Amino acid sequence: MQKSEKEKIKSLLGVYKTSLNTSDAKLAQSLYAKDGIFMPAGAPSAVGSEDILKSYEFIFSQIQLNIEFFIDEIVVEEAFAFATTSSKGTTLIHANGETVPEENRELFVFEKVNDDWKIARYMFNKTK
Repeated sequence: MQKSEKEKIKSLLGVYKTSLNTSDAKLAQSLYAKDGIFMPAGAPSAVGSEDILKSYEFIFSQIQLNIEFFIDEIVVEEAFAFATTSSKGTTLIHANGETVPEENRELFVFEKVNDDWKIARYMFNKTK
């Protein structure tokens, strides 16, 4: 039985969570469309594949995440979809060795590229 489009997006979000928790910048980059945009809170937007890789490499050089995603909704409309999620866990700050709580809400926009879902736009902000 073929996976539904929502199930494919849930799988992509699972791989994205793995990329965050393992500090794998190349894996994170691979989940984006070539012209994707990553809009991290408190930092400039990363536009396109190379900028996205550099942004994740920088983030992962500063922190180690240990988070879980909670999917609030996934809406699919032909070649585009969006998801709202929240995440909760901890962040280890490499500079001082401190572990702090991490809690965000996220908005993902997905684009179907060659029958695979890719992240077209991603934005998050802290909830606390």
